[in-house]
Amino acid sequence: MTDTGQQDGRQRWRERYEAAERAGKIRDADFTTLSGVEVEPVYGPREGETVPGFDRIGWPGEFPFTRGLHASGYRGRVWTARQFAGFGNATQTNKRFRDILAGGGGGLSVAFDMPTLMGRDSDDPRSRGEVGHCGVAIDSAADMDVLFRDISLERVTTSMTISGPAVPVFCMYLVAAERQGAQLSKLDGTLQTDIYKEYIAQKEWLFAPEPHLRLIGDLMSYCVAEVPRYKPLSVSGYHIREAGSTAAQELAFTLADGFGYVELGLSRGLDIEQFAPGLSFFFDAHIDFFEEIAKFRAARRIWARWLRDVYGARSVKAQQLRFHTQTAGVSLTAQQPDNNIVRTAIEALSAVLGGTQSLHTNALDEVLGLPTDRAAQIALRTQHVIAEETGVTNVVDPLGGSWYVEALTDKIEADAEAIFDRIKDLARLEVPSGEYPIGEMTSGILRGIQDGWFTGEIADAAFAYQRTLEKGDKKQVGVNVHTATDAEELEILRISHQVELDQNETLAKRRANRDDAEVRRRLAAMVEVARGEGNLMEPMLHAVRAEATLGEICGALKEEWGEYREPARF
Repeated sequence: MTDTGQQDGRQRWRERYEAAERAGKIRDADFTTLSGVEVEPVYGPREGETVPGFDRIGWPGEFPFTRGLHASGYRGRVWTARQFAGFGNATQTNKRFRDILAGGGGGLSVAFDMPTLMGRDSDDPRSRGEVGHCGVAIDSAADMDVLFRDISLERVTTSMTISGPAVPVFCMYLVAAERQGAQLSKLDGTLQTDIYKEYIAQKEWLFAPEPHLRLIGDLMSYCVAEVPRYKPLSVSGYHIREAGSTAAQELAFTLADGFGYVELGLSRGLDIEQFAPGLSFFFDAHIDFFEEIAKFRAARRIWARWLRDVYGARSVKAQQLRFHTQTAGVSLTAQQPDNNIVRTAIEALSAVLGGTQSLHTNALDEVLGLPTDRAAQIALRTQHVIAEETGVTNVVDPLGGSWYVEALTDKIEADAEAIFDRIKDLARLEVPSGEYPIGEMTSGILRGIQDGWFTGEIADAAFAYQRTLEKGDKKQVGVNVHTATDAEELEILRISHQVELDQNETLAKRRANRDDAEVRRRLAAMVEVARGEGNLMEPMLHAVRAEATLGEICGALKEEWGEYREPARF
């Protein structure tokens, strides 16, 4: 880019920033250093200086968004501080939610227990011993009513981390909102829904890929029309990274999945300018500080270029990649667990410097169990210290132009593009049986799932990293270096078996008090639509309003569509 082009970009940025000031969108805050030195909102090449390749870096708020989505950065609005919460029953989690909001949390992130994640009711024999242990148990809309009791769903953004049964769980959320008297058009938040990463990494699915894509397509269409502020898809790299991938693999596999969902939306005849802003992303913030910052910056740049040049998006909103970040659970250690506070703070800072829109900080004891109240409070205060005391919110993309950060950003981008080429090569092989006819990236993803290619790539990366730890080439404090400790044993939050007994008793009472004939009628109507090509959202909502349970809804669809068994790979 020429000097004139760089200065033109600076002027465009200034005009956007000043427009935000006039609109009252800049926070009333002290934008100075601790010593009282005033700082500019953004920094770039000096007047008359020409920086080769600056068009790849650019200015905040304009294509390719390497430096952030908005001209004002966190001067306009800081990230949403979320805490991932859910344990026991809906009453217990509701109390934790209200404590989080009272303590300064800006939004809620719902963790579900394993039976819910697998689309099973709490009284299913396969649910024994798991009810309420890794999240909250949700069996029907009545549980969702309790979960959000005294919390206005119109006023709080709600993220739900669930994929396989995401659509029926979302229907329960919508019904709970209806019962509060909320307008669906005002609901805001994010539903994970991303089924690709389940086949790739987390392994929690209900059906084969094609029926899941059918449900996701129905959800996307419904949200565009009825719940436009809610993001129906959070494409998740977090679980891919936690399974052992490299940073470049996490980025490439996640963005490829995102491209697949773009192809799904286009196949439904949806306007990319409308549905693309409803796609968000969920990334891991790992412990390699600068690599993570570069990953986030490369993610925005790649997404913007592909959405514009490959899929034809023209509006700024459709080209922008929005993402939530969670610090790396896999980096936490049971040895010397107090060190986890430090790890989480560093990881959270990398997410902030990378420009995240919302952030969850892990608690120091999550490697051992669900977080205690004290550990959750420390995790939340970590975000508050970063936001209020460090000064990193004063300047947009403060590391932009760093030789190291820009070189790392370019390298991760190039590595990701090479992986995209490999996925497209998979698409050119024999088409998988029953492939959903939507696009080249989708074909490659489905083939990679069928062949176990993604799983193999992650396994190889995880094995390579584990070897470096065992050889001592990579250090982990308290594990293979500085191992001496006399720390006291931590108090662990343990879920009583009584939670399961109480949940099952409540579920039995609800079944006894509902209209079973109406439930059967609504489930049959839902299955009838599933056999055709209609949108499943409305019949599923009717079933949920009748208090059909999650297990009944998912079970009816399994009978129609069958279950999925992962191909063996040796």
